[in-house]
Amino acid sequence: MIVVMSPQARQESIEKVKERLEAAGLGVHISTGENRTIIGVLGDKRKVNIQAIEVMDDVEKIVHIEAPFKLANKQFHPEPTVITVGDIQIGGEQLVVMAGPCSVESREQLLETAMIVKAGGAQILRGGAFKPRSSPYSFQGMGEEGLKILAEAREKTGLKIVSEVMDPENLPLLLEYVDILQIGARNMQNFHLLKAVGRTDKPVLLKRGLAATIEEWLMAAEYILNEGNHQVILCERGIRTFETYTRNTLDLSAVPVIKHLSHLPIIVDPSHGTGKWRYVLPMARAAVAAGADGLIVEVHPQPEKALSDGPQSLNPDAYRQMMDEVRNMAAVMGRVI
Repeated sequence: MIVVMSPQARQESIEKVKERLEAAGLGVHISTGENRTIIGVLGDKRKVNIQAIEVMDDVEKIVHIEAPFKLANKQFHPEPTVITVGDIQIGGEQLVVMAGPCSVESREQLLETAMIVKAGGAQILRGGAFKPRSSPYSFQGMGEEGLKILAEAREKTGLKIVSEVMDPENLPLLLEYVDILQIGARNMQNFHLLKAVGRTDKPVLLKRGLAATIEEWLMAAEYILNEGNHQVILCERGIRTFETYTRNTLDLSAVPVIKHLSHLPIIVDPSHGTGKWRYVLPMARAAVAAGADGLIVEVHPQPEKALSDGPQSLNPDAYRQMMDEVRNMAAVMGRVI
């Protein structure tokens, strides 16, 4: 449930409500907006006399949240969450573009790609050092050497870095190098990993699972939030349906649904969502039009030679075209890149 304080609520009243709830053994999360303060209550509400809370000074009303996700719920936190990574803000007026190769394949390949995505206007460099693949015989990534190359690219370009963490064991290594931790679709319900990243102070990019409902996706975010890390970015990357012509079915309706249900920012991955580079451009435009806070796309200097996801990677010319089109759409939507 949430306790809505009146617009003129005094700090003393807010503290008294907080103390009363904590004394009953309940968790408390305070969200201060422009107009009023909301106190989110976590735990078994039967532990407290709700009527007694409702008549306390400056309490306007108590609202019961029926949805199983509490911390991710917009009722719990009415103001949109804006996540700051250096001078980049995800979830605000700025439209954030994350771009780069599926995998770090070599120093030359990654640094060349970093220069391309930087020149095109992206703010964050994506690149996998540890790659979960369907086949055990496919390229699995360069590991720590790949992370070192990503860090070098950051030094040379100023781009921030997002890369996937595979398990709690390699999390400490990722924390040394990256600015944003990515949880891939296959790990969306790896609750042990979700709890681990929830105990860090790094922003987390949480991709939607292959066949996850929106509620399951938000419940995965809840695991991270519940550990104390409130820097969660949701990523719609397509779900598995009966359609086989595209790699996945990009569910752009998830963008307005998330905006309605949650305060968390959401970005879209049209590369994995379609699996074919020629569809990335129109889906990127559509994602911005739907209200997405950003995009994550795969870019490679020579997609035909890529060790992973070549067919869905944009070459430099296609990437520049996409950025021009997205920039125009962003302006229409009142966003800036």
